[in-house]
Amino acid sequence: MTTAQAILEHLKSLPDSARREVLDFIKFLESRREELIQREEDAAWSHFSLASAMRGMEDEETPYTVADLKESFS
Repeated sequence: MTTAQAILEHLKSLPDSARREVLDFIKFLESRREELIQREEDAAWSHFSLASAMRGMEDEETPYTVADLKESFS
């Protein structure tokens, strides 16, 4: 028996009000999954955008030295 078949068997024994709760929960799970997919797509586009913006910069010389990066305290 598949998971879907097992769920259907259990649904048959539930009253209609409980079935509506199950449906609400399924919709919640779907929306949460869609949000996760959207966040993953947004992260991928952000990474692509940054990589595109920085393309070719790895070969450029930096105008800064280590001394420029050190903070001095007097």
